[in-house]
Amino acid sequence: MNTPLTDYLGQTFEQAPDARILSLVPSLTELLFDLGLEQNLAGRTQFCIHPAEGIKMIPAVGGTKKIKMDRVAELAPTHALLNVDENPRDMADALRNQGIDVIVTHPMHPDDNIKLFRLIGGIFNADAKAETLVAAYNDARAALAKTGPFSHQRVLYLIWKDPWMAITPDTYIANMLGLVNWQAATPGADPSLSGDAARYPEVAIDGKLLENIDLVLFSTEPYAFGKTDIDAFQTAFPEHTHKAHLIDGEMTSWYGSRAISGLGYLKNFAETIAS
Repeated sequence: MNTPLTDYLGQTFEQAPDARILSLVPSLTELLFDLGLEQNLAGRTQFCIHPAEGIKMIPAVGGTKKIKMDRVAELAPTHALLNVDENPRDMADALRNQGIDVIVTHPMHPDDNIKLFRLIGGIFNADAKAETLVAAYNDARAALAKTGPFSHQRVLYLIWKDPWMAITPDTYIANMLGLVNWQAATPGADPSLSGDAARYPEVAIDGKLLENIDLVLFSTEPYAFGKTDIDAFQTAFPEHTHKAHLIDGEMTSWYGSRAISGLGYLKNFAETIAS
């Protein structure tokens, strides 16, 4: 018996090899290309930027939070790929009201990518390429597991500034970092928060907070932190300069096929920090 093609919400889908796919998640757009499904891709968001050359031919319908429904209607997709963290619920409802099959994803651990590959590959008739990605992921996971052991580190992983925002353990990124024994920490975050505000809380960075942190990682996405931010932090907190590092946010936060290279990147990054 074949495994049901069921998404995060428990919705079951039939195989649709001739589907026209609207991808509203950048990492899933990249996954579609790596599954060889670019010919099925009818539309994307303006933030879908990989692969750089292939994506140019795919029409954009807006961002991840707001799209042009009239443009969607023109493109006539049969299916849409969404994610719980990336896209609002009312967007999913609006797409369903247009008769579009909405596939909702929500990977919370890097290993969830195996199911994701098989779900997308299964629905859109790319099973063989999905299994190729599964094998590549398992190889990268095994290579990372053979490395170490890595020392435990309490990590402040920053995703935004003005205000400063970080991640908590209840996130995909935190579980990615956990593979090298790094623990996401947000000392001083408001304990009364709920939902996204609790998972990605605002934090006040000061000397007291930094005393309880081993590493401060400035992610290149969604906020594009750069060297000037590292320099400013080191000037403000000279006694903690060694803790600040720039980290590639796509490699740590993008689920889908990017997670395969992301595992190798994380392995090398953690080894560099430890050296």
